[in-house]
Amino acid sequence: MKIFYAIQATGNGHISRATQLYPYLQKFGEVDFLLSGCNATLDIQLPVKYKSNGCSLHYSKCGGLNYWEIAKNIRPRQIYKDADALPLKNYDVIINDFDSITALACKMQKAHSVQLGHQASFISANTPRPERKSIMGEMILKHYAPSPKNIGLHFEKYDSFILPPIIKDEIVQAEPTNLKHITVYLPSFDKDCLEKAFNKVSDIHFHWFLQGVEFKHTIGNITYFPVNQQKFNESLISCEGIITGGGFETPAEALHLGKKVLSIPIMNHYEQECNAAALKKMGVPVVYEVGKNFEQIIENWLNQDLIYPKMKANNIPETLQYLFDTYKE
Repeated sequence: MKIFYAIQATGNGHISRATQLYPYLQKFGEVDFLLSGCNATLDIQLPVKYKSNGCSLHYSKCGGLNYWEIAKNIRPRQIYKDADALPLKNYDVIINDFDSITALACKMQKAHSVQLGHQASFISANTPRPERKSIMGEMILKHYAPSPKNIGLHFEKYDSFILPPIIKDEIVQAEPTNLKHITVYLPSFDKDCLEKAFNKVSDIHFHWFLQGVEFKHTIGNITYFPVNQQKFNESLISCEGIITGGGFETPAEALHLGKKVLSIPIMNHYEQECNAAALKKMGVPVVYEVGKNFEQIIENWLNQDLIYPKMKANNIPETLQYLFDTYKE
């Protein structure tokens, strides 16, 4: 069969998931990918046949969204043009990982699709939300990339159609070690926002994966890395803990490995606030704002004797078989 797979490229998580799924999808047929968005940093080793700038996220300097940058880069006319140009009728199955272009194209061309991914889990009211819900955030989660069929992925099975996270083979097959460093992946933070805090805890060594870093180098207690999937996997597998945002894939992989996690959700990013609410229910520490005492928060986090839940990995062949078997039901 011919399979169309739409990847939302506003971050690296969707690309990482598609890369993991690709060899499994090939067993069912030929796969063509659409890459929608323009601010992911991973090298993409996939047969991307279609591209669209779509709607991309832009960040402020220290951990928030830049709504002005997001708004001024949206091109409604181009979005409709890109959606109209997608030849969806040539495909037997359309898989959408939260891409608005593909969802619009399906509506315009009356094509069936399935939403497979983390955002699909928010169709359920049982999926954790923060204490204060956002009306706009709820609208985006439910109406940004709607599909008639949804297969959600989340930390726990909050509803019947929600399955465990897609965990990369390298992580599933790894034997975790503890070389005592802390892995850091916070793409919404510039270097200047966190470097002083890390330097203040000089007895802790940090592996910091940072956009704009061209080569690995160490200054003081920080080793700076380019954003690279293989190097990140190696650092995560051998770390004591990870400081990351309120995303989905990275915390899920860290918990699968039994690592300590400190989550800092992007400010005013509703999906990440929802993920943070889920992580808090599981006992994972969450920090909503990085202040002057951040170094103390890091030390307290490392000194806490917390019991972290073991994260189950998705059975990918079983999930995809279910997807294809029930595609149009």
